[in-house]
Amino acid sequence: MSFVGGGVRGADQANNARVSHFIALAQQGDRDALGFLYARFADDVYGYVRSIVHDRHEAEDITQQVFAKLIRVIGKYEEREVPFMAWLIRISRNLALDHLRRQTAIPVEEVRTTDHGSGDPAAGRPMSDLQQALSTLPADQREVLVLRHIGGLSPTEIAKRTGRSEGSIHGLHHRGRRALKSELTNLGVAPATGSGEAAPKRTSTA
Repeated sequence: MSFVGGGVRGADQANNARVSHFIALAQQGDRDALGFLYARFADDVYGYVRSIVHDRHEAEDITQQVFAKLIRVIGKYEEREVPFMAWLIRISRNLALDHLRRQTAIPVEEVRTTDHGSGDPAAGRPMSDLQQALSTLPADQREVLVLRHIGGLSPTEIAKRTGRSEGSIHGLHHRGRRALKSELTNLGVAPATGSGEAAPKRTSTA
């Protein structure tokens, strides 16, 4: 068993060394090395991006964008700071979220809940109201709302994707929803109350 385990570890080390070699070549502008990195990581990037955008064609387009950007930024990568795959996933996440922003004007403009009856404060709100309200949220809260309500990911999945603890994700999600509801209330478009009546809109006085 130890021989088998040692063999697996040796293969992993050899593979990592090979990847590192091609990363170094790519940083020097070697197009073949970039092709190797694409062949090695494209499927992983595609799977991750599709888990956010939920559309095969859009995920394919974003995957191409990731590697187009990689050509420009790979010179900034330093292996001692973060594993290459983690660095690549960070680029992928940013581009996927940028794509969602372009689709809907701002992050999570249409925060659609995947939990029926969860009391999502954004459910059914007009686009312009959500745009104004969501623009006030901190970036980390907006990101969690994007992944939870647009990406459809569970808190556990979001924790893995973002490198945060699951408890942190729950906290960001709770604070984000509470802040969003508060801002919608300030705008006079708060969700319905428990009695089924919508909060009154603010009226201007002469």
